Amino acid sequence: MRALGLDLGAKRIGVALSDREERVATAIETITRSRNGRAADHRTIAELVEEWGVDVVVVGVPLSLDGSEGPAARLVREEIEELHAALPVPVDTIDERFTTVTADQQLRDQGVRGRRRTAVIDRAAAAVLLQAWLDRRRGRAGGRQ
Repeated sequence: MRALGLDLGAKRIGVALSDREERVATAIETITRSRNGRAADHRTIAELVEEWGVDVVVVGVPLSLDGSEGPAARLVREEIEELHAALPVPVDTIDERFTTVTADQQLRDQGVRGRRRTAVIDRAAAAVLLQAWLDRRRGRAGGRQ
């Protein structure tokens, strides 16, 4: 099974992809939000689902530090409903608190600086959230490796 991870932002969408064994998430792309609205973005995502043979799309939900849903999380939930209708595969969610912070630290540790880091942070955050989802699934499957 292959999963596609999405970090939905106002200006950009970070995209990550798992391997078929569901072990590793890899950052693959950053989609710049279309001026034509979310439907255009969702068509781009649907094309990626088809191109990569994706079985499930995982979207990070930006919960508040206390775990509640604030305005940003409500906007993402709204878009997730649209994705359910636009995509031919199931859409799952994961708490994405701290994914951008984690991705930023990983990029700093790798020596990625300035504009280069800004250019890849969204896809790196998508990889972090997708990896957490993969790890959680493996844990639920009784430690399957």
